[in-house]
Amino acid sequence: MHRYLRTLARFWSASLAAEMEYPANFVLELLAEVGNLAGSLFVLSLLYGPGQSLGGWSWNAALVVLGFYTLLEGLTSTLFQPNLSTIVTHVQNGTLDFVLLKPIDSQFWLSVRTFSPWGLPGMAMGVGLILVAALRAGAVLGPGTVAAAAVLLLASAAILYSLWFVIAATSIWFVKVWNATEVLRSTLVAGRYPVSVYPAGLRAFFTFVLPVAFLTTVPAEAVLGRASGSWMAASVVVAAACLVISRAIWRYALRFYTSASS
Repeated sequence: MHRYLRTLARFWSASLAAEMEYPANFVLELLAEVGNLAGSLFVLSLLYGPGQSLGGWSWNAALVVLGFYTLLEGLTSTLFQPNLSTIVTHVQNGTLDFVLLKPIDSQFWLSVRTFSPWGLPGMAMGVGLILVAALRAGAVLGPGTVAAAAVLLLASAAILYSLWFVIAATSIWFVKVWNATEVLRSTLVAGRYPVSVYPAGLRAFFTFVLPVAFLTTVPAEAVLGRASGSWMAASVVVAAACLVISRAIWRYALRFYTSASS
């Protein structure tokens, strides 16, 4: 474990040094995140009228969901997309050979090799929106609530990572998976809103097929103090299952990898 942590620190320090050569990117990313959040707030405001609720969620409660979505989007830009999108390139160019030959787990190397700071503004805005909206909704942010929200946020990150990684791993068979990645991003946009606002069929899909509900709605309910123990436990179980499945698919996919030169 110590070796992996030391390797991770070196990976990220090198990535930060390279990225900070272009500090203007931080300003551009901040403006982009502000624009995205403003657009999301505008669309959400169109669904609400004075004193109205949506799917049993008040305006401030729905903003907590949007805050978790914004936080996860920032995490995707910081860690998931910069790393997992390169798996396709490694497969196409045959450079995955060099990754597999390294004395370190290949999935670990491919998942955390790069750290992009440009998603940090989105993560900060997501946290800020969660705190402000939760307090305005009357939530009591005690130690138990914060701990439960943190655990569920980790579970959400694990689920999101697993979805990204599984699609990236299929590049060993299909090589070009950009369309599938875009479909995933477009589908995950549904996490901007509480899952209860959707029709019954979509609610079932976003819970049991593509677990969008566990990404944003369940953590938001924990922050608001109204999440049931069964849903919180289910979120952790789904996250663990997704990690196990992603690991199994990667190991299975490597059996079919023959490199670009063989």
